[in-house]
Amino acid sequence: MVTRTRFDDSECPVARSVDAIGDWWSLLIVRDAFDGSRRFGEFQRSLGVAKNILTARLRTLVAGGVLESVPASDGSAYREYVLTPKGKALFPVIVALRQWGEQHFFASDEPHSELVDRRAGQRLRALEVLSADGRRLDPDDTTVQKTVQKVATQ
Repeated sequence: MVTRTRFDDSECPVARSVDAIGDWWSLLIVRDAFDGSRRFGEFQRSLGVAKNILTARLRTLVAGGVLESVPASDGSAYREYVLTPKGKALFPVIVALRQWGEQHFFASDEPHSELVDRRAGQRLRALEVLSADGRRLDPDDTTVQKTVQKVATQ
């Protein structure tokens, strides 16, 4: 069996994020949680994923603090999975993937699901990366800088 490479000690935030949530099943579980799925069976029906894979991904998402396993809201013996604040912070990531997919993987006349503003009933504006002063940034406008670890002085 091939050992999975871990990135939890990496200096790169992208590598650490992918380490925590980088496989497609995990991202689709998070997507479904945003869409209202809460129970194992709901995730399983929506995704069509094998139960053992779903179980493993749910365990990983709970262990990583993305989902929390809570008693079922109807008082039954079942458990439900709800997004934690850390999980809810993935919303812009899911929106960005959705918008990227709409732009690059669908013909203009091809039907697909849309994410809309619940209050206004309108599609969301495309996400943009903005500078601190509000300018729209492209990849050529940015660079990666390593932060310097601050040493506590006494």
